[in-house]
Amino acid sequence: MRDRTDTGLPFQKMHGLGNDFVVIDGRGTGLSVTPALARRLGDRHRGVGFDQLALIEDAPGADLALRFWNADGSESSTCGNATRCIARAEMDRTGKARLAIRTERGLLAAKDEGDGITSVNMGPPRLLWHEIPLAQEMDTLELPIEGAPTATSMGNPHCTFFVPDAEVVDLLAFGPAHEHHPLFPQRTNVQVVQVLAPDRLRMRVWERGTGLTLASGSSSCAVTVAAARRGLTGRDVTVVLDGGELRVRWAEDGVWMTGRTAHVFSGVLTPAFLEALA
Repeated sequence: MRDRTDTGLPFQKMHGLGNDFVVIDGRGTGLSVTPALARRLGDRHRGVGFDQLALIEDAPGADLALRFWNADGSESSTCGNATRCIARAEMDRTGKARLAIRTERGLLAAKDEGDGITSVNMGPPRLLWHEIPLAQEMDTLELPIEGAPTATSMGNPHCTFFVPDAEVVDLLAFGPAHEHHPLFPQRTNVQVVQVLAPDRLRMRVWERGTGLTLASGSSSCAVTVAAARRGLTGRDVTVVLDGGELRVRWAEDGVWMTGRTAHVFSGVLTPAFLEALA
């Protein structure tokens, strides 16, 4: 991280349905984030605490660019709920109703739906084994893992298990066991999903590099795609998460996710905290 120890480092705390983020605006500063900073900030006892850390950067040809880190310091290609949170804040700041946001996933569209609700197009799903990626060639609809899960990439890998009752799964054990499954060389997000109706899914999620979270935007998109591919639902569903509900629609131009966000507080990391990372 570039030296900001003389004045401290401003940040914002946001969440989408309890999926929480620290957001640092690095535009015009040349600021960089190290794994050590991400790990320290992600510590809920000695830092601020988050599911993901997001850095806003300048982006020629777009309104802004985003990079993401998990709580263990690993970098993530995408984070749907953080993208929605930051899009909401940027639209409120600028008065724009639409944004173009550059991520490692590509150029994502965000739009204001009114009444504080924000939609983001997470792009088309990637469904081929090498796109996810998996360790070897196979059909991604039903993997050769007990429970026959479906693999999907939304810029990051997802492994979706359809179960009779999502509430009874011990996700604290089930999640890490499958996050590190040898079929997923880059690890994977893990979802257990119960079909409640043709347009309604109950999902619980274990996120790679973070653990059990109250919600996940990219996971919500992945399970919608997986359910539609398996003929369990249509392509426009409500996903019920521990932290609330998201509407997800798999359209021709990509997977749109829509819901509410919250800006919780703004703060400044102290010079002493930053100096300890040196």
